[in-house]
Amino acid sequence: MFHNLIFDWSGTLVDDLPPVLEATNHVLGLYGVGSFDREEFRRRFRLPYREFYEELLPGVPLEELEVHFRKAFAGSQAPVTVLPHAREKLEWCRDHGVRTFVLTSMDSDAFRRQLHDLELAEFFEATYSGVLDKRERIHGILESHRLNPAESAFVGDMTHDIDTARHGNMTSIAVLTGYTHAGPLSEARPDLTVPDLDVLRRLMARPGWKPRPVATVGALIHDGAGRVLMVKTHKWGHRWGIPGGKIRRGESSLDALRREILEETGLAIDDPLFVLVQDCIDSAEFQRPEHFLLLNYVARALPGPVVLNDEAQEYRWVTPSTAMALDLNGPTRTLLEEAARQGLLAG
Repeated sequence: MFHNLIFDWSGTLVDDLPPVLEATNHVLGLYGVGSFDREEFRRRFRLPYREFYEELLPGVPLEELEVHFRKAFAGSQAPVTVLPHAREKLEWCRDHGVRTFVLTSMDSDAFRRQLHDLELAEFFEATYSGVLDKRERIHGILESHRLNPAESAFVGDMTHDIDTARHGNMTSIAVLTGYTHAGPLSEARPDLTVPDLDVLRRLMARPGWKPRPVATVGALIHDGAGRVLMVKTHKWGHRWGIPGGKIRRGESSLDALRREILEETGLAIDDPLFVLVQDCIDSAEFQRPEHFLLLNYVARALPGPVVLNDEAQEYRWVTPSTAMALDLNGPTRTLLEEAARQGLLAG
């Protein structure tokens, strides 16, 4: 069950496409660019705003464009309405103890007016508006409200929302009620896609409903000279283990392995060899109850320094026998034993 939901605003909870389209066409007209119809706008519009406008009006400062946009948006008579099922979904979250937040790129003044006029403010623990690139803010929101990413999802209607969820290591939920068509959304590979928030509500209301098991990759890294890399991480109770992480949707296991190792250690790898798959179901060693499928490899590190990200606190290059004497998490000990049994390690 998700205990925390961070919602996008426009196209996810409210339909403000009519005034946004009107204001955008007004801005484009000021610079001699032709207007969009609704469907063309949905195909081409994207976040962050800077990228969208740089493509259409290269070299024009975003701050200048925002002045024109805000004036036209404020003066528009086009209606802004709560999307069907949005209020019911928020009521369900309130009644079931699901914490809810908003993270939106919408201008803060316009957002606050809509939040008040549509009578939705009571549902949110906190709201964040005027955030041009949501990826830059998501970690701070998770940390300041002590939200566990594994128990949290970002709900939005645009590919930028999916990227933001991925950046925060959260579940991404795409809704088809807003700005972006289903095709581009599917290409962004969200973890879950729903036609509207009523379907999401009914999914979450199912007894015992939880996301599926999480497929991960990890590798016992060696240096080709008899040493293996061990990392200590708080995620496994400050025990020693191996680097690795989740496979993204649409990503092969080997691509995921190379990406995760590079992100967590700064090392590129060569000669990855599959060793075994392990079930890891609600391990007491891990920081939270979780169901993992662990795809374990052995791989050789290419020359370069180890640079840890914030998922690990310490590393050591040691012999396999020395590694076995460390306070290892259970899956790493099993991997070491199996790699030694198959003759994949020396020392």
